[in-house]
Amino acid sequence: MSTVIYPSPIFGPVHSRRLGISLGINLLPADGKVCSFNCVYCECGFNEDHRPTLPFPTREEVASKLEQKLQAMVTEGQLPDVLTFAGNGEPTCHPHFAEIINDTIRLRDQYCPQAKVSVLSNSTMIHRQQVHDALMRVDNNILKLDTIDPLYINKVDRPNGTYDVNLMTERMKAFNGHIIIQTMFMQGEYNGESVDNTGEEYVAPWLEAVKEIKPQLVMIYTIDRETPAHHLQKASREQLDVIRDRVIAAGIPCTASY
Repeated sequence: MSTVIYPSPIFGPVHSRRLGISLGINLLPADGKVCSFNCVYCECGFNEDHRPTLPFPTREEVASKLEQKLQAMVTEGQLPDVLTFAGNGEPTCHPHFAEIINDTIRLRDQYCPQAKVSVLSNSTMIHRQQVHDALMRVDNNILKLDTIDPLYINKVDRPNGTYDVNLMTERMKAFNGHIIIQTMFMQGEYNGESVDNTGEEYVAPWLEAVKEIKPQLVMIYTIDRETPAHHLQKASREQLDVIRDRVIAAGIPCTASY
């Protein structure tokens, strides 16, 4: 069972395959997971196995801890490439997400102006105007879109409550290109059913949606850490390269992480 629960509100820095030296900002409780998805591949495990007892960190706590860490990194001469909102679930679930983004941009400008502010989100809260506007202010607005197949989403991403992928892609278009699409490709099975989304029946419709969203970048990746569901498998380098090249051929920059 995968149980990677991150410290809160600040962790790292860690080396990210996609972002470089990343200082993590975890807006979720330090002893559990809070997420609007319950992905079978999540390194933090299943939601039901990590119910938190602690509260969300406050806006003031996040700003204070972030400033302390940035001061220490300046003293050590090791500045981050990126300040990344990630951790034990969905960062935009925090009730003061927008205000915390403002605080973070202010502290970034003060201590490490070359660093980018990134948010890793599953997109479920982008209908909230404050969340949308806050994501427009960050450098890297990284939103998940694993597929546009509703059955696959319900089987693999397992959203809590109603999730309309067609409505979600429309909301992604509203960022007017200020968006990075992040997609997990994998193979294997879960509960005896295939979770392979590398085939044409998944890739072709996904690619059409990506073209309509017109992101500044697409990041495709595969499993890199332990997963709570067994029998999941990495997509191959060759599969990722083929998908990457198709995105690039469509005129959209794309990176692949193996």
